[in-house]
Amino acid sequence: MPDFFYNNKLYYNPVEFAMDRIGGTWKMPILWRLKDKVMRYGELKKDIPHITHKMLTSQLRELEEEGFIKRKVYAVVPPKVEYSITTRGKRAVMIVDIIRNYGLELMKEFGVEENKNTGTKNRK
Repeated sequence: MPDFFYNNKLYYNPVEFAMDRIGGTWKMPILWRLKDKVMRYGELKKDIPHITHKMLTSQLRELEEEGFIKRKVYAVVPPKVEYSITTRGKRAVMIVDIIRNYGLELMKEFGVEENKNTGTKNRK
């Protein structure tokens, strides 16, 4: 496939383009949490404890701008905002699921075990 530009950025292949949309540390975990339910900002923040408020806000904005999630604002005081997954987001979650399963397989192959006390991963 020939090189192409999107939003003034050069891409060399469609995998690079897709990973730029859903890759990184936080976009896939956000999509994963929204795959089955609508969540509010605070629920997402609580469910992804290591993400900063600034990063969560920016990742939610990017996912919304690119059509992976939908943001619904309710005209109430205090403000209520809910996030839900779109059809495009659901398609992305199918890929995230495959990557997640592959990651779990690799963890076993590399001898990585989950530390039950902290939830962190340790190598044997």
